Amino acid sequence: MYKLIAIDIDDTLINDEKAVTPATKKALEEAVEAGIIVTLATGRAYASAQAIARQIGLNVPIITYQGALIKNLLDEQVLYERYVPKEAAEKLLQYCVEHDLHLQTYIDDKLYTREDNEKIVAYCALNRTPYYIEPDFAKVIAKPTPKLLIIDEPALLDEIAPILRELLGPKVHITKSKPNFLEIMHHEGTKGHALVHLAQHFGCSMDETIAAGDSWNDHEMLEAAGLGVAMGNAIPALKEIADYVTASNNEDGIKQVIDKFIFNRGE
Repeated sequence: MYKLIAIDIDDTLINDEKAVTPATKKALEEAVEAGIIVTLATGRAYASAQAIARQIGLNVPIITYQGALIKNLLDEQVLYERYVPKEAAEKLLQYCVEHDLHLQTYIDDKLYTREDNEKIVAYCALNRTPYYIEPDFAKVIAKPTPKLLIIDEPALLDEIAPILRELLGPKVHITKSKPNFLEIMHHEGTKGHALVHLAQHFGCSMDETIAAGDSWNDHEMLEAAGLGVAMGNAIPALKEIADYVTASNNEDGIKQVIDKFIFNRGE
């Protein structure tokens, strides 16, 4: 029944030790051998995501930057790309300068920020990504980017999110990947839009797709998929819209999904 599975990485595919367990890796390999298209759908940059994809033996296009970029692992051909509108990026930079907010962006898959601080250091330790400092950030903002990211306290981000939606307008999509990460993309740069595009690319109907995730940024993808799966460790809002809640990322929740819905094993 299902032909395509899109899986978030952080707190979904990988456990709290930042690893894909042997049991989950084996389940993914079995699904691929059975002809299922297994892909990743992540907020991470392509450079970071592709390293994980290759570790688990995938060779298909993967969804990155919250859905703003789909790129093929085999030949790195770009299948789908949406950039943050330049005017919105410039307004966002001005707002962040005025309110002393940490802002970072990606140009040609490289991470840039205005200054070296503990926020960028912690972020890059989490994603194992190098970064570049550019004090004249207007120069960077003028270039096409799939994603901009503000890092701050969750309460502050919740407070400014509606302000930024009003300021930047309907041409952008604003979401959270983690409580302290507020992410800004093109309005079609969502995992939901990307999943629809990828399903069309492979000739699948949306009824034949599964999407699994844990956080706010997975919302559109779960709603678009034929079967939307929330992890056991997912935020309550995602569990509410999910068709199925699996075990947590530390309990091989993805393996459980593959066993149940691809191979009809277990319950």
